[in-house]
Amino acid sequence: MERIVVRGGTRLNGTVRVSGSKNSTLPIMAACLLTSKECILHQVPDIDDIRVMEEVLVKLGAGVKREGDTLIIDGGSVDSWELPESLTRKMRASNLVMGALISRFRSARVAYPGGCAIGSRPMDLHIKGFKELGCEVDDSRGYIEARASRLQGREILLDFPSVGATENIMMAAVKAEGVTIIRNAAREPEIVDLQNFLNRMGARIRGAGLATIRIEGVSSLGGVTHDVIPDRIEAGTFMVASAISQGDVVAENVVAGHMEPIIAKLKEVGAKIMKCNGGIRVIGKRPVRPVDLKTLPFPGFPTDMQPQMMALLATAEGTSVIVETVFENRFMHVDELRRMGADIKVEGRVAIIRGKPKLAGAAVEATDLRAGAALILAGLYAEGETIIGNTDHIDRGYESIEDKLRSLGATISRVDG
Repeated sequence: MERIVVRGGTRLNGTVRVSGSKNSTLPIMAACLLTSKECILHQVPDIDDIRVMEEVLVKLGAGVKREGDTLIIDGGSVDSWELPESLTRKMRASNLVMGALISRFRSARVAYPGGCAIGSRPMDLHIKGFKELGCEVDDSRGYIEARASRLQGREILLDFPSVGATENIMMAAVKAEGVTIIRNAAREPEIVDLQNFLNRMGARIRGAGLATIRIEGVSSLGGVTHDVIPDRIEAGTFMVASAISQGDVVAENVVAGHMEPIIAKLKEVGAKIMKCNGGIRVIGKRPVRPVDLKTLPFPGFPTDMQPQMMALLATAEGTSVIVETVFENRFMHVDELRRMGADIKVEGRVAIIRGKPKLAGAAVEATDLRAGAALILAGLYAEGETIIGNTDHIDRGYESIEDKLRSLGATISRVDG
C-alpha cells in the first residue's frame, strides 16, 4: 500500500496551478448522457473519482476518451439505464446519472452510492424531486428505481439546499414538459457551471447561484465544448498550505469570487492575501491567530475546507472553535491530528482547538479525502516526518498533490509499503 511521507519545516514558495473542479466535472460528465451528440470537456482533473465516473459512463454504453486534460464523451451508443452496486459503491457522485437517465430514457435504476463516510447523505431530496416531476420511485433492496411515462415541470421546494439534489433535479427537469422551479436550491459555483454547460447544450435555465432556479423544458439537447471551472477546494488547500508553512504561494487558475469565505478566514488568522490576474497570493505569517468558524452551504465556509483549516488552527496562538453543520461525522481526522500533538476536543458537532506551537510527525491514516489533505498540511508544519496511509482517499480528489507541493519546495514523496 502506498503512503505519502512529509518532512516538515520548509516554507513553501512559488506558483502552483489549480486543476479543474472535481465537484463540477462529475455532474457535467453525467449531463453528457442527456444527448446522443459528442461533448468535449476541457480542464478535467486526472483523479480517481473522475476515472470511476468514466467507468460509469462506459458501463451505460457511452464512449469516453481522454486526451491530456480533455475528455471526449459520446452518448450516442448509451443503451442502459441501470448501474450495479459494484460501481456505485466506489463513489457517491455516481448517483448523479439518475437525473440524466430519467430525462433521456424516462427510466433509471441505480444502487445506493458509496463514497467517504463523513456522514449521512440520504437520497430523499433527490427522490422527492423525481416524484414531483412525475416519476414512480421504488426505493428498496438497495436500489433506487425511477420510471415515468412523461415528465411534467413542477415547483419543487428543497428542505435543505442539497448540491446533489439540485443537480439531479436540474438534469431530470431539463427536458420535462413546461416549467420547473427549484426553490431553496444549492448556490455553489458548481451549480452555475452545470447550468452554463446545459444552456450551451440548448437548455433554458436561469437562476443558478441564487436560491431559485427556473428550468423551461426543451425537446432535445446537442453536443457542446466546455471548460470546467477551477477547483476551489484544491485552491483553498494550497492557500492554507502557504499559511501553515509561513510560505509565499500564488495559486493560479482561480476564480477569486469562489474563494471569498476562505479568503476571509485566512485574513482573520493573519495571512496576507493578494488577488492577482487569475490567481491568489497567500503569504503566511506567525503567530497564527485563533478564529471561530461554522461550515455552511455556499456562500458560507465550505465543509470541504474544514479539516484543512483545523490543521492550521491547531498551530494557532490561542483557542479556536469550529462548528460543523453539514456532515455529522466530519471530525474523523481529529484523532489523527491528535497523534501529531494537536489539542482538540470534540463535543457533538463542535470542535475546540487549543493551538500549540509545535506538532510532531507521526504515522497517521487518511480517513477521507479532505482529512487526508489536512494531514499533509499538518505534516508540512510538524517537526520530523509524517507518514500518511490510505492515500487512495487523497487520490480521489487531488491531482498529483505531492508533485505540486514539491514544486513549491515541500519535502514530500510517495512510497510503497
